[in-house]
Amino acid sequence: MRETHLPFSPPLIGQEEIDEVVDTLRSDWLTTGPKTKQFEQDFARFTQAPAALALNSCTAGLHTALVAHNIGPGDEVITTPLTFAASVNVIEHVGARPVLVDVEPDTLNIDPRQIARAITDRTKAILPVHFAGHPVDLDAINALAEENNLCVIEDAAHAPSAQYKGRMIGSGDNPTAFSFYATKNMTTGEGGMLTGSPEFLEQARVISLHGLSRDAWQRYDEKGSWKYDVVCPGFKYNMTDLQASLGIWQLRKLESFQQRRVQIVAAYQEAFAESLAFQLPAEREEVVHAWHLYVLRLLPNALPISRDEFIQEMKKRKIGVSVHFIPIHLHSYYRNKYGYRADDFPVAHDNYQQSFSLPLHPGMTDQDVADVIHAVREIVTQCRRKRGAAA
Repeated sequence: MRETHLPFSPPLIGQEEIDEVVDTLRSDWLTTGPKTKQFEQDFARFTQAPAALALNSCTAGLHTALVAHNIGPGDEVITTPLTFAASVNVIEHVGARPVLVDVEPDTLNIDPRQIARAITDRTKAILPVHFAGHPVDLDAINALAEENNLCVIEDAAHAPSAQYKGRMIGSGDNPTAFSFYATKNMTTGEGGMLTGSPEFLEQARVISLHGLSRDAWQRYDEKGSWKYDVVCPGFKYNMTDLQASLGIWQLRKLESFQQRRVQIVAAYQEAFAESLAFQLPAEREEVVHAWHLYVLRLLPNALPISRDEFIQEMKKRKIGVSVHFIPIHLHSYYRNKYGYRADDFPVAHDNYQQSFSLPLHPGMTDQDVADVIHAVREIVTQCRRKRGAAA
């Protein structure tokens, strides 16, 4: 057994990030300024996006995109129940109704066939989530949007570096929100990025900073002007140069981070491939998976313990695990407001009850990976011995 706890997903910060932050602290700009602009340009180049807007969270990106599309009271937005609450909360924030539809059994991404059945005259947008870093079926979703005059706003919190049919996630005109939270594939501590067309992001930029016609850098730079206008009641969603300082270097390291994630996933997949206790994560041929999460599903009746008991056994062995996610329709706010039952979305609900996520981050050593594999195998072996003894 390990002597120390293995964290589920800590950030990996190097001296380069530290030096960049110190450089910012010694400069004239701490808030949105030249390094934020550089980070936006670097990220747009990396994702092959038309343009990028740095924000203080992925949530801010989703909210800003909904506002920019004039989605509000009386409108409906179709999304997935198997996501973090932020994806759905933003729909509530603009006064629209979130319409949940079930997920695909293999990828756990929103099911385009279910989307098609849920479209009404009030539907204004589809908000798909690239669950765990596996891209959704964008061709099918975009086709539905085009047929029904809907916008698509992608939640790519898990999906920097992911690709769909040779195209980087975020490279199209769909507004696409990325997360740089501390547990994500790259981090700025807190922070996010919204990609999309330059014209759309010009509007989103105004919305994201109080509705001002000029940001602080434009007003307080030596060539700037103090004059500005408030053109809409916007929000305070801008990223700071301190955050961007981290992001500049994290982005430069993202390719190597991703390579390490793929190595760890390969070790997991090989180790558990023959196990009759688990369903392994899927990766379709047409995608490049970002592998933000490695989600194992404990098959029904495979072991004489529940998913929650399995997690407790992992914790006893000092392995940090988590669950992604408690479905939206099980949370009291959404359950009470919309009258959801647990079995309304059976694929999402059943897989939630079976799922747990193993540690997956580029700071893991080969020994860390081996410890995780050993712990999983040991629990399975012990459970089967107990079952055999009981029989």
